[in-house]
Amino acid sequence: MTPFAIAGVQMHVAALHSNVEGMRHRIEILMARFPWTQMVLFSELAPYGPLDRFAQPFPNDAIAQFQDDARRFGIWLIPGSMFERREDGRIYNTSVVINPDGEIVAKYSKMFPFRPYEQGISSGTEFCVFDVPGIGRFGLSICYDIWFPETTRQLTSQGVEVLLHPVLTGTTDREAEIAIARATAAQFQCYVFDVNGLAAGGVGRSLVVDPSATVLHQSAGQEDMFPIEIDLDMVRRQRETGLKGLGQVLKSFRDREADFPVYDRSSGTDAYLHTLGPLETPTKGSRSGVEAADPRTALGFAEAGRPATDAVPIFKSRTGTE
Repeated sequence: MTPFAIAGVQMHVAALHSNVEGMRHRIEILMARFPWTQMVLFSELAPYGPLDRFAQPFPNDAIAQFQDDARRFGIWLIPGSMFERREDGRIYNTSVVINPDGEIVAKYSKMFPFRPYEQGISSGTEFCVFDVPGIGRFGLSICYDIWFPETTRQLTSQGVEVLLHPVLTGTTDREAEIAIARATAAQFQCYVFDVNGLAAGGVGRSLVVDPSATVLHQSAGQEDMFPIEIDLDMVRRQRETGLKGLGQVLKSFRDREADFPVYDRSSGTDAYLHTLGPLETPTKGSRSGVEAADPRTALGFAEAGRPATDAVPIFKSRTGTE
């Protein structure tokens, strides 16, 4: 058994003032109650809330304080994320990983800002993988990233065994996001720590899922600190023998015969996606997507009297060839 204790902190997040002292106070309480905790994870945008007007340069005083806390308690600390303003003026949603010596060992900027609602937030392009010596390999993604399985595919293909996933979800799609967290754990045979905030930080319902898609803990709608001891040997065993002795999905992907031309942007395979219209916020009474007289015609299906179930797509690529 390779045990490791990770604590999620689901807390109220204010939008108009700093939450840094509140976060540090909760670290104090957590470590007094559960001194065996080895890693602490907060929710997305917990330090300064969801408004990008409070974007900070990196490094900053808050990060330095969190580094002191990690060193003082001898813990790995991921203090959620915060909006980072870079020298060129662009703003990113960025998280750092701090080790028990108080050193920043990794930095990650969210790849998929929640557009069209997070307009003006730039996308990161670098993945975040780091090792906890003697324990295993960890990866970090932020909120909407998990809706794109390619992100977790990249991380787990590099050996990530635990996906750390701070979120800020205060919307009606939280139920779907919970389902995605469970599916991600099963698809990629990894632990998922999905930590949401409260108030301006989300609707709560944080959860921890093991590699068999079993929910080890799910918070409700109040403040919660939940240290969970995981077993990395379970990940390794399951990746070798399959989920409950069944699907060996990572090995099956490794040994695949199929390639996926959709990832070649010049292939034309994604022609349908270009019929969906611009990425923009819906307006009142919008009828976007329901105006086409015949969906087969609108989507480029061959007609020739075929029934819809028998239709054959005839999209043209960007080069104009069929």
